[in-house]
Amino acid sequence: MPDQAMTNPNQDTAQKLPPAFTGQRTLLALDLGTTTGWALHGADGLITSGTSSFRNGRFDGGGMRYLRFTNWLGELERLSGPIAAIWFEEVRRHAGTDAAHVYGGLMATLTAWAELRGVPYEGVPVGTIKRHATGKGNANKDAMIAAARARGFSPADDNEADAIAILLWAMETHGGAQ
Repeated sequence: MPDQAMTNPNQDTAQKLPPAFTGQRTLLALDLGTTTGWALHGADGLITSGTSSFRNGRFDGGGMRYLRFTNWLGELERLSGPIAAIWFEEVRRHAGTDAAHVYGGLMATLTAWAELRGVPYEGVPVGTIKRHATGKGNANKDAMIAAARARGFSPADDNEADAIAILLWAMETHGGAQ
């Protein structure tokens, strides 16, 4: 007769995982930029992905991009359910000054949004994402798109492919815990 005090092995494993990975939770991965790539693992287990443009209009003030991004995050959470954790591509070097400013503004907006809601977030180095997706830490955009397609996804561009890669990295390494 089995010992009633024995624990379920799956239960032990679940207790060692970060909180975002216990139960059915919504996980979000972002490739921040003027065209932001996103991938979402819903509480239902389905993965959806896409891109959203945060390009300023001709008559927009400098902060409108970030207000639209904040509203987009809120709408995403409203449609998908509470977000348990967020991962984003942590870029340390940009090709141009404008790209660096946009990235910094989006990252500040994202982290403030997450802090206000108590949502854990983590930046993942570019090389870590590329190495996990392709086996090479310096893979180009085409290689990232090909890697996402090889996993059964149909990214529209490299931004979406990067977001998918970040989400898969987070899910497969439990957010870097393994």
